[in-house]
Order: sequence, then C-alpha cells, then structure tokens
Amino acid sequence: MSNSSANEPKPSYVKLAMRNMVRKGATSLKHFGLTAVGLLAVLVGLAYLTR
Repeated sequence: MSNSSANEPKPSYVKLAMRNMVRKGATSLKHFGLTAVGLLAVLVGLAYLTR
C-alpha cells in the first residue's frame, strides 16, 4: 500500500472518496441513500410548488 502512495503523491479527490467509501462500507452507503432521497424530495417538492 505504501508503494502506491509513494508512486502517486497527490491522489485525486475521487480516488480518496472511493477509498474512504470502501473503508466505511455500510455507513457510506446509508449516507449516500439519505442524500439521494433528500435531493429527490427537494426536486419533487419544487416541482409540486411550481406546477
């Protein structure tokens, strides 16, 4: 593992996020699901209010 970080001193934010998601597992998926549901609720609410 330390060899790959030595070869790549500045990993991209996407790579860091993916590594963090793999490490955290279920918590990360739960937060992603809550975020998706919340965003969908906001969009549906706006669509309802502006119809």
